[in-house]
Amino acid sequence: MSGPGTPASWAVRVSRPDGAWRVELLAADAGDELPALERALGDPGAGDWPGPFVVVVDSRLYFVVLRHGPGGLVRALISDATMQEWLLAAEVVERYGIAVDAEGAFDDDETGWPGGDLDVFADDGLPADQLRPIVTSDDLWADEMVTAIAARLGFADELAAAVRS
Repeated sequence: MSGPGTPASWAVRVSRPDGAWRVELLAADAGDELPALERALGDPGAGDWPGPFVVVVDSRLYFVVLRHGPGGLVRALISDATMQEWLLAAEVVERYGIAVDAEGAFDDDETGWPGGDLDVFADDGLPADQLRPIVTSDDLWADEMVTAIAARLGFADELAAAVRS
């Protein structure tokens, strides 16, 4: 999704009311305030299952997904848990007790590892075993990983329109 008119950092809320995907831009730069991102999820008991989720891409280097799970607990995924020099990444890793997931990741110093709930999209039809190759790809920037996920789930056009608006 990178290209002219596309910011390097952004935050969106993705939902599927009445079965149609809806993507709303929360911030044209990476939302670095975790409580605001959590509030954007809304009430965990409202609406259809699976509920909405928030996706943040920070400087094309990593992305974060937040979503309510059973019992209203927030499920979190970070594409690179080693990016803790960035404020949002450090907050997500600390708040949700995320450990680095080295399975399928690379062993050089140039790439990182996903952490958190790799089944965050399982209810949408993208289980961990299919998500892992996307988030461990050394050929994709974080925004390109999110675009690949959106394409698999069926909201790539809505995402592109929201982020470029």
